[in-house]
Amino acid sequence: MFPEYREQISVLKTQDAHFARLFDRHNELDQQIKNMEAGIVPADELAIEQRKKEKLHLKDQLYVILRKTAGD
Repeated sequence: MFPEYREQISVLKTQDAHFARLFDRHNELDQQIKNMEAGIVPADELAIEQRKKEKLHLKDQLYVILRKTAGD
């Protein structure tokens, strides 16, 4: 996610607790979705869809923070 911001993400994860929480939650949701889609964790389509929407919302929030701190 956001390879062009790799260095900035590393810095923000250590210096910004809010960013770190959002980033960790995004990764947690990503893993949950993969497990659900692979059938490792039982889930219906609605549960998967809800997690995907939350993950996308988090990604949008992360991007806003990255853009703001990059000065773009």
